[in-house]
Amino acid sequence: MSEVPNVQIGQWIGILALGIGLYILWQIRNVLMLIFAAVVIATALSTLAEQIQHRLKVKRSASISLAIAAILAILTLAIWLIVPPFADQFQQLTTLVPKGIDRFSEWLDSLRDTAPASVAPYIPDVESLIPQLQKQLQPLANRFLSGSFTIVSGTLGSILNILLVLILTLMLLAEPEPYRKAFIRCFPSFYRRRIREILDKCAEALKGWMIGIVFNMGVIGGLSGLGLLCIGVPLPLANGIFAGLLTFLPNIGATLSIIPPIAIALLDENAPWKPVAVLILYFVVQQLETNLLTPYVMAQQVSLLPALP
Repeated sequence: MSEVPNVQIGQWIGILALGIGLYILWQIRNVLMLIFAAVVIATALSTLAEQIQHRLKVKRSASISLAIAAILAILTLAIWLIVPPFADQFQQLTTLVPKGIDRFSEWLDSLRDTAPASVAPYIPDVESLIPQLQKQLQPLANRFLSGSFTIVSGTLGSILNILLVLILTLMLLAEPEPYRKAFIRCFPSFYRRRIREILDKCAEALKGWMIGIVFNMGVIGGLSGLGLLCIGVPLPLANGIFAGLLTFLPNIGATLSIIPPIAIALLDENAPWKPVAVLILYFVVQQLETNLLTPYVMAQQVSLLPALP
């Protein structure tokens, strides 16, 4: 009879320890996310370095340097293909907006002249709308200026987080085995073999996931660029690369990738249907990626059921 209270006390101590552990993990969740990001980047670079080492028969340090150089070259090329043409198109857009406002004002004036006398007073005037719009935007501008210090501090925090991730990535790339052994030693000796097997499975699944993501980025970028080329929107290559890169962001990537092509399509005054066509194109591509491409690619690479990703 005396063993029952002891068992109950042991269970309560276990539950309490579990709760404390979960609370500690929740408090350091930001640090854990940074460590996870470093592990993902290090795994990607390590996979590329292993392929380079296998094909070129070089040392690991040389293969890591070549892998980092290759990634930096790809990112530099992508920025060179995306940023300059977008900057030029943005300048054209800034000159087109005032023209559009003037055209809209002329259309309202003509509508006011042709409308019945009872309706004409209710047609707004652009010159009177601009002061009202400025008055409404003034509180937002003041709020933005007052929060500028917060924005700057947040930017500095983001830069420090990026530097921390890069440092952790380089440390994991240089000597991954000591960190792996140190992590395994955190567990009881009888469970370390199982932890070692779990880490091997996680590394294999992570590599498969990254291969699937890269494949999805290529397909989405190719379909988007080809569709924009068929529609006749300028800069299909840059927009396709931009859409492919943003595929890595699961939720906001698709929304951000559609902004530049729609803005560029608005520059074509002779084809007002182009922005609608771009919207339909990106909607179809997004549905293809969400409902067909991602589930089945991830099922092949990570052995997940198609309905789960």
